[in-house]
Amino acid sequence: MRKDDELVCFRDLKPGARHHYLVVPRTHVGNCKSLRKEHIPLVEKMEEMGRSVLQKKKVTDLDDIRMGFHMPPFSSVPHLHLHVIAPASQMSIRSLRHYGPQSYWFITVDKVLQQLRTQNQVK
Repeated sequence: MRKDDELVCFRDLKPGARHHYLVVPRTHVGNCKSLRKEHIPLVEKMEEMGRSVLQKKKVTDLDDIRMGFHMPPFSSVPHLHLHVIAPASQMSIRSLRHYGPQSYWFITVDKVLQQLRTQNQVK
């Protein structure tokens, strides 16, 4: 587990790949649809911690990762948490359904940041 004043990171109980971590803010944020432009620094810090944990775990191909959030109403935990998954190329069929590029209930951290910058919210 890794933590600082703002964030906590720990291994997912039902990993979608060899490395699957959750980065969670200590302050309550409901889910990705609760985010606004002022949350951009928080989301960037969550992404940074996720990458740092992967590097500490000796994940060398940072192009073969998935980082993102479940979209409501498909989030089982009512608190914002960033999924950090590697290697993405080795995710199971079940994991792809939940976290993959074609998933209806998963949005990447890049897309969240883009929408916050341009629309002040996640749609």
